[in-house]
Amino acid sequence: MQRMGKTHRASGAETGADMKTMLFFKACKQVLEDYGHEDAAFYFEQIETHLRDGGSLDQNKAGNILGV
Repeated sequence: MQRMGKTHRASGAETGADMKTMLFFKACKQVLEDYGHEDAAFYFEQIETHLRDGGSLDQNKAGNILGV
């Protein structure tokens, strides 16, 4: 008899919510670059990278996420 496999709860990535959020920040970065706001675009890129690396949007760690 085969034993039951391990299961886990959906993290949000399965629903696409995390991907939509990441893509939103990526689009914001691009718009800011298009309008010559490279400094602001950098911070949106920091958030995008943080999310891409598996991080979450924790308001208590906003400074760390932005690198300030």
